[in-house]
Amino acid sequence: MCSCDAESLALSNVTGKTVLCYAPAQAATTPPKQALPMAIKSTVEAGAKGLIFAQYTANNLDHLATCKGVMPCALVDFEIAQRILSYWDMTENPVVKVSPAVSIVGKGVLSPRVASFSSRGPSMLFPSILKPDIAAPGVSILAADRNSYVFKSGTSMACPHVSAVTALLKSVHPGWSPTMIKSAIVTTASVTDRFGMPIHAEAVPRKLADPFDFGGGHIDPERAVDPGLVYDVDAREYNKFFNCTLGYLDGCESYYLNLNLPSIAVPDLKDKVVLQRTVTNVGPAEATYHLVVEGPAGIDVFVEPSVINFTRSSSKSAKFMVRFTARQRVQGGYTFGSLTWSDGGTHSVRIPIAVRTVIQDFVADTS
Repeated sequence: MCSCDAESLALSNVTGKTVLCYAPAQAATTPPKQALPMAIKSTVEAGAKGLIFAQYTANNLDHLATCKGVMPCALVDFEIAQRILSYWDMTENPVVKVSPAVSIVGKGVLSPRVASFSSRGPSMLFPSILKPDIAAPGVSILAADRNSYVFKSGTSMACPHVSAVTALLKSVHPGWSPTMIKSAIVTTASVTDRFGMPIHAEAVPRKLADPFDFGGGHIDPERAVDPGLVYDVDAREYNKFFNCTLGYLDGCESYYLNLNLPSIAVPDLKDKVVLQRTVTNVGPAEATYHLVVEGPAGIDVFVEPSVINFTRSSSKSAKFMVRFTARQRVQGGYTFGSLTWSDGGTHSVRIPIAVRTVIQDFVADTS
């Protein structure tokens, strides 16, 4: 059947039967996380003995706990649902076989991927600050709950992973500042899965993840211990940032762009923008880093210098300038790229870039 609302179920007489909830047209207004609990409630009240719920790609397993001890429930995508519906149409007496759930682990699992509920950018209040910073495991995490353990999902599950990595980095590098630790986590994160394929983000439809989905990428603790270079920020700079948010200082837009973060976001590129960053060497005293640029589509990126040399007698810090130039004058959307400093060996220090071209302020392309 299509809808699983109470009226449709009553008209279909589903008592003692397994119900297929297949309503792709409703997915645009009622996402799976809202529709599934309502479907479970309605089918139970209608006397059904099983539920097959069709949805677009979204992690919804946590909600199936409601079915435990009541009736078997299964989640399928719309393609599988259409095949089930075709079988039902062509078969005089369709049969549903219920088998125990099976957990798939190892190389056959598409992971990591960004969950549908994960926070997404851009930042509405401060679009020049790229958000989110990082992605971490947060779906179906085995968590302590009073005297037992349960599977939970959410940012409350991802945060402890990042907190633990932060504590480990601080134990290895007690002299590092919070921003150095943050930089090490962001710049060493992975943007590909174990096969070297791009990480996906759950959406409608599922898409390749970008910095507004996962910031620097998926957290990689082993690489974060030895990042090579870090983007450090003096705590006093955050005082200036705070004063800017309160309107106490002038020229704050330029300040936002030049805050020494391990990311770059330019929300209003009309012609060209020049900004700078500073990297600090926390790796071998003698090292040479070459720049690798992945420019956002439609944007020319120029960086000076493109090679940074560190010696025992030189400063541990080095500044570089970045210039973004729009190729087209359009009221456009965000495009993405990255800047990576590589020593050709162990260290690859990557920061994400997000740039949006505009013609006029306060005008959006909503067509």
